[in-house]
Amino acid sequence: MQTIIFNGSPRKNGDTAFLIEKLTEQLSGEYKIINAYTANIAPCIDCRKCQTQSDCIIKDEMQEIYLLLQTCDNVVIASPIYFSELTGKLLDLGSRLQLYFSAAHFRHETLPLNPKKGAVLLVGGGSGNPQKAYDTAVCLFHYMNVQQIYPLICSHNTDYVPASEDKSVLTEIKHAAAFLNDLTSK
Repeated sequence: MQTIIFNGSPRKNGDTAFLIEKLTEQLSGEYKIINAYTANIAPCIDCRKCQTQSDCIIKDEMQEIYLLLQTCDNVVIASPIYFSELTGKLLDLGSRLQLYFSAAHFRHETLPLNPKKGAVLLVGGGSGNPQKAYDTAVCLFHYMNVQQIYPLICSHNTDYVPASEDKSVLTEIKHAAAFLNDLTSK
């Protein structure tokens, strides 16, 4: 079993990193964490080449992610909430899924991706709404062929209670790991 975790946080030891750590402690198989702030991944430049060709003209670390997405079993999107949305760097990375959108809508090709399960981990201080960020993550999942999604996990009061002390979120992390580890429901 292989899980790809997209980390949208710039903080190495923040609440998002803590939730990712708790999840990975319970995941079966291998996992790879892609940190949107340190990965060499440029945003889509809307060159439209992928409307007619099956690869992206931008050659960077996203090429490795495309390969991982073909065969992985699970995808996790983890992010702080910035202005009720995923972080900008995570959205940059997500914009590169345009390759899959173009395959389906312009080239009328079946996506070369195994069906997957997914989970969304969000953290926020409490002044924004996590729903928009979750909806964006679900949209990104669609283009990664994530067909089963665990309900939103959100520690949304981190200005006052760090995620490490949010007992309900820690319980949900445990349930999400069991969901992702369960091969029988794929």
